[in-house]
Amino acid sequence: MGKVPAIALAVVVLGAGALAGVPAAASAGGVRWGPCPADAAAPGLECSTIQVPLDYRAPEGKRIDVAISRLASKAPGQRRGVLLTNPGGPSPGLKFPADLAAAKLPQSVLDGYDVIGFDPRGLGHSTPMTCDLTPEQQAVGNVPPYARDAADVAKRAEQSKAIARQCAASKTSWLLPHVNAANTARDMDRIRAALGEEKISFAGYSWGTYLGAVYATLFPQRGDRIVLDSNVHPGGWDYANDRYFAQGFEDRFPDFAKFAAANDGTYHLGATPEQVTAKYFDLAGRLDKKPVREIDGAAFRMLTFGFLYNDAGMPLVAKIWRAVDTDQPLPPLGPGTPGDVDSLISGRYAMICADARWPKSVGSYQAAVALDRLRHPMFGAAGANVQPCAFWEVTAEPPVRIGDRGPSNILMLQNRRDPATPLAGAARLRQAFGDRARMVTVDAGGHGVYPYVGNKCANAAATAFLTTGRFLERDLACAAEPS
Repeated sequence: MGKVPAIALAVVVLGAGALAGVPAAASAGGVRWGPCPADAAAPGLECSTIQVPLDYRAPEGKRIDVAISRLASKAPGQRRGVLLTNPGGPSPGLKFPADLAAAKLPQSVLDGYDVIGFDPRGLGHSTPMTCDLTPEQQAVGNVPPYARDAADVAKRAEQSKAIARQCAASKTSWLLPHVNAANTARDMDRIRAALGEEKISFAGYSWGTYLGAVYATLFPQRGDRIVLDSNVHPGGWDYANDRYFAQGFEDRFPDFAKFAAANDGTYHLGATPEQVTAKYFDLAGRLDKKPVREIDGAAFRMLTFGFLYNDAGMPLVAKIWRAVDTDQPLPPLGPGTPGDVDSLISGRYAMICADARWPKSVGSYQAAVALDRLRHPMFGAAGANVQPCAFWEVTAEPPVRIGDRGPSNILMLQNRRDPATPLAGAARLRQAFGDRARMVTVDAGGHGVYPYVGNKCANAAATAFLTTGRFLERDLACAAEPS
């Protein structure tokens, strides 16, 4: 569940290391803003750091840095507070305020808030993790590879075990017990205090919806207006969430099948959605038996999944399929992942493995892969495969239980056909929140609603909530709009 909007499997990372040119820490009188590091620099964006406890059970003990950023309101008479943001991932978010502005976040929101970004602990410039991952280990990204059989699961289990051991033995292993969503939410409250705010508003995307849910649970009276976009289920990123990827793929794929069929004269993948669907299974099966050039069946499925995060990726998916079908070189896939990918993937594992209890038995993963291959033949044997979390050796605090205690100030935004965070999981989070939340469901595909899809109905509801506090009386279904 990468940064929104995602560009296929290319995960966005801000490089780890020292904050060049950024003040060392917030002074007692407030945050001192200065230039951002090169990998987060953007017009109007300022950066700083604050220090937070490594272990909130010992708040006077060792401290770590959390890098923060600000896109300040330029309308002092309209400013009502701060809007803290998180792009999902888990990924660095220092540049995210500028990314939201570039994606056309409404000017009324930019005027009403100082938009705040931050790198969660263990990531980017916030005392980053390392597991000394090799390029091959870094390449897997968010989703395990598609497993053709039990032997593939066993192979992936050995790879995952090696990653878990590397993390436990790394020079930053001391961070592992403390990198989790609960402590990140506590860091968010330290950011609030450092900015001198009694309350904060929040906009979280993808995994950031879980972070927002945890903050709203731990600090129910400190949240002002909470927007959660492209929602994970109430367990966060756990094994059940991984298995939701299969449902998300099947929800989303018909959009691509219609696109490819409508453009059969260009791509020659099938004149009907049914023929395009059959072509998917044909190409994946052929590549399972004999990889073509640099792509095998697992990579083919993963590329298809990743580039369907937004409609703009559909032509590239069709070109990839056409190249495979005609044994031609793949088209350019866009820029690679910038920055320190080891820090990104290491910090991500640290966060998600600490936040949930993952199955330990390789046999249980083999059984789940066999079941999901039947239930969700397009992608089930990927989402059900093994993550390094199965072999995690670090004891963390119990996961936060998301519930309905607190004010009614949470607006959920959700596409009906989201490949990464499907509607089925979002519906469970909505149920867990009870009367605390309202959900806006958009008849659209892709990962990310506000302001990415450009649906006027959803945008109006979100903008009105953030700028006026207008809270929906009931859940809202927004119809599809012409693209």
